[in-house]
Amino acid sequence: MSETVTVSALVGRTLADLGVGHVFGVVGSGNFDVVNALRAEGVPFTAARHEGGAATMADAYARMSSKVGVVSTHQGCGLTNAVTAIGEAAKSRTPMIVLTADTQAAAVRSNFRIDQDALARSVGAVAERVHSAESAAADTVRAFRTALNERRTVVLSLPLDVQKTQAPAPGHSVQLTAPARVRPDSAGVDQLVRLLRDAERPVFVAGRGGRGARAEILALAEHCGALIATSAVANGLFTGEAFNLGISGGFSSPATAELISGADLIVGWGCTLNMWTMRHGRLIADDAKVVQIDVEDASLGANRPISWACSVMLGLPPQTRCSR
Repeated sequence: MSETVTVSALVGRTLADLGVGHVFGVVGSGNFDVVNALRAEGVPFTAARHEGGAATMADAYARMSSKVGVVSTHQGCGLTNAVTAIGEAAKSRTPMIVLTADTQAAAVRSNFRIDQDALARSVGAVAERVHSAESAAADTVRAFRTALNERRTVVLSLPLDVQKTQAPAPGHSVQLTAPARVRPDSAGVDQLVRLLRDAERPVFVAGRGGRGARAEILALAEHCGALIATSAVANGLFTGEAFNLGISGGFSSPATAELISGADLIVGWGCTLNMWTMRHGRLIADDAKVVQIDVEDASLGANRPISWACSVMLGLPPQTRCSR
């Protein structure tokens, strides 16, 4: 007879095999077993005093480590305590898994029962759940893949009755194939090169999405003579650089605002150029060309008209599409 383990143990082992580096949380009866399963597989656990703090820790860990962050909560109130931090992670496209217990389907009168899937979606996170012992490993891999490949915050619910059931122990470690690195087509690159070549006063503004490409952005800025700035949330990315303007937007110094508003080309690197970063558009001159480079099609031109855009940044998926 093949070895069996509880679903909570299988979920913990699967996440460990997939490479989660750390888990944060507040332990209750609902998530006690899965947290212990992660610890048994060598994944460090940091206990927090409040779930909101734990989720913020996981968010920060993911942003700084390039790994999927994990926060674990009790069902119901444990999850709701973390919602503000989960919403921040979701809207920042942090690859993070919220590993939360959930009430069993029959517990309709439980004081801990809420619609956790709807709650997750309401703050921009992806709602996933472990449905059964048979699907537990696949459900976990799907949630992890979504967090990693799509840079999404995923709320993975583990119903109490499902957690306790027995599942076949995996005979080998679970592994994911690394996403293929993609590049914009040559025509799109040529168009950007022309814009950079023709610009006399270019300014690069990097947002959250530019954090992994500091060296590349700086090299291109030096090559084409661009000044560099960041959105508020990417503050510090270019600290120490001679042509760093600091923060673009509401926190700009008068000199920074004057130089950005005088640009004839503004390039947003993983930056949506929203009303805060561009002072409701006042930092963009009427005749300035605007370029956006991002991983998400929906971000392109979301806040202001753009002259050129590319939906691929830093070689990350999902889709290559350049448009003029």
